[in-house]
Amino acid sequence: MFLLWLILFLTPVFFAFTFALYLVFFYSPNKNQNDDRRLARTSQMPARRTQILEMIDEVRDIPYETVEILSRDDFVLRGRYMEQKPGTPVCICFHGYRGTPNRDLYGPIRILRKLGFNLLLVEHRAHCSSESNTITMGVKERFDCLDWTEYVQYRFGRETPVLLVGVSMGATSVMMASEFAFPDCVKGAIADCPYTSPKDIVFYRAQQLHLMPRSATLFVEAAARIYGGFSLYGPSAVECVKRTRLPILLLHGESDYAVPHYMSEQIHDANRDQTELHLFPRAGHALCYLLDPGRYEACYRSFIRRVLKDQVPEPMKIKTK
Repeated sequence: MFLLWLILFLTPVFFAFTFALYLVFFYSPNKNQNDDRRLARTSQMPARRTQILEMIDEVRDIPYETVEILSRDDFVLRGRYMEQKPGTPVCICFHGYRGTPNRDLYGPIRILRKLGFNLLLVEHRAHCSSESNTITMGVKERFDCLDWTEYVQYRFGRETPVLLVGVSMGATSVMMASEFAFPDCVKGAIADCPYTSPKDIVFYRAQQLHLMPRSATLFVEAAARIYGGFSLYGPSAVECVKRTRLPILLLHGESDYAVPHYMSEQIHDANRDQTELHLFPRAGHALCYLLDPGRYEACYRSFIRRVLKDQVPEPMKIKTK
């Protein structure tokens, strides 16, 4: 009888606790997450807040066409297509966890437009105007990544070169998708501060915030399975990159305390033939461009010339100092 009463008492406690964890880690929308001008409170942000907001506003002023696809689990996903010149290579860009394209991708957007690319800025599931209420940390977003490339191929044709660019969770989604058989038009991927796997980053953040010991984070997995319909123990970026045939450029700040740079090093070590890694001293999370824009752009230029060869956009064919 005592055991029965104990089970009856603990069962609602378990479900209440795991639901609370689901709200903390995976539920969306967060009331502030879709605000382009809401910046993270990191040590490097306040001193450069004005500069960052100016670049965000610069991106917000760019005209775009709203496009949409249907995900494999029947959610409408939306993106913003920014065209400079018909027939130019297209770059598909993926923002970070509880972020927005404008806020997370102002650096890559500025560089890629300068280099002559047309851009498709994806709004992840459960973010901005895309449907769903659950962020899956890359588990389902990686299939969305594949679906967006198929959309671009269908709309612009098989001859249009495509690059994939991601920041933070967007970078991990691209890395986890890299094992797929992409259309031949997809030439390479650029990942800024990716994490090694959903499990690793959730456990790292939980311990960093002193929410629970590592042994107790199995409750987070239970929350993901019960309320989100996915598992943190699925494929990892490390495993997927190990099997990829895509050339990959990895960029990471050495002072990144949200996603430690050793995670990019582990991804790089998984497949050194297909990846190149550049670390940026003193740069925090997704702040490599802000801290060293010249070197960051040079990494982009060098990688793009290598993977696109004679298909680079016209502005890149002009020699500059």
